[in-house]
Amino acid sequence: MTIDRAALGFGTGERAVYAADPWSSRGRLFAEVSSPTRSDFQRDRDRIVHTTAFRRLKHKTQVFIGTDSDHYRTRLTHTIEVAQIARALARALKLDEDLAEGVALVHDFGHTPFGHTGEDALHDVLKPYGGFDHNAQSLRIVTKLERRYAEFDGLNLTWETLEGLVKHNGPLLTSTGEGTRGPVPKPIRDYCELHDLELDTYASLEAQVAAIADDIAYNTHDIDDGLRSGYLTFEMLEEVPFLAGLMAEVHGLYPGLEASRFTHEITRRQITRMVEDVISVAQERLREITPGCAADVRHADCTIATFSAGMAETDRQIKRLLFSRIYRHPEIMRIRAGAAQIVTDLFQAYMRDPSLMSSHYWVDHIAGLDEPAKARHVGDYLAGMTDTYAVNAHRRLFDRTPDLR
Repeated sequence: MTIDRAALGFGTGERAVYAADPWSSRGRLFAEVSSPTRSDFQRDRDRIVHTTAFRRLKHKTQVFIGTDSDHYRTRLTHTIEVAQIARALARALKLDEDLAEGVALVHDFGHTPFGHTGEDALHDVLKPYGGFDHNAQSLRIVTKLERRYAEFDGLNLTWETLEGLVKHNGPLLTSTGEGTRGPVPKPIRDYCELHDLELDTYASLEAQVAAIADDIAYNTHDIDDGLRSGYLTFEMLEEVPFLAGLMAEVHGLYPGLEASRFTHEITRRQITRMVEDVISVAQERLREITPGCAADVRHADCTIATFSAGMAETDRQIKRLLFSRIYRHPEIMRIRAGAAQIVTDLFQAYMRDPSLMSSHYWVDHIAGLDEPAKARHVGDYLAGMTDTYAVNAHRRLFDRTPDLR
């Protein structure tokens, strides 16, 4: 596929007809007076950046525990990289950049300490009470758990931002009401009873570019961090033809380049090729669908911002490489087991004695709750912890805390 460069939105300030219109938002759950200086999507992005949840991401694991090195990605630096790529894609496709950036910035709010390991452990202990889903938790944070405003809980974000948060990976329901990826988590169902996010349609194109930006970002920086850690080698990258081609290209241009510069030259090319691939596919699908408004994007029968078939296969190959060489490495699995134990131990301790939670708010608000509500309350408390907070909390309560180094 080729890119229609004349159709790109660089520097024009022009917004496509299929872009979300910030001046015609479907509104907020609680009505507010509009700002004379910022669009509603700008205000959403700004509110997201100023949250406690956003700041906590700096001490939450992406892949490698943060204490191992100051240079590994954290959930915060990952989020910033996703937002940068999402904004670049949005600008190229003449979308609303603020909405795309806002969805990218909020998409990982619900992640627990210790990355997906913590999520899996929290899901296991919460299974009798509905389980745990980080996407649903992100929605809980921005609609309930952030307590900053005098007139409402949460951030009171626009319908479009919340839709993007919940549906950035596609519809959650079929047209007949069946779950597309299993049952819809209860927090999402509960919110939709108040403010219907139309779970059977696709999200805006802004949310779609945020979703694919997430894939591009972690595929790239997990390779970078993997090489830094020593779990990956350049020889291992040869297993993926796409990466082998990039390395051959860099070798040809810069023979004998030092390893750190060589790594960067590979990863910057990887991002560029993947971004250009998504733009090319999106342009082609937009020509086929010819959406006349953002609603036409939502009711299309496919994801518009996605990889070509060839790049999708490369994406699968990279993920297989990362799983086999990093995510399932015996040493990483040892650390993951320790992290899971910390989350499980803390949940059980707080369920036995809620007064152990070192916050008056969390202790005071658990009184009188039935068992399922109590478990969800403890789950909210645990999910909000950073890695360091969880480790320190475990050390206060238990004689031995797993070594996560």
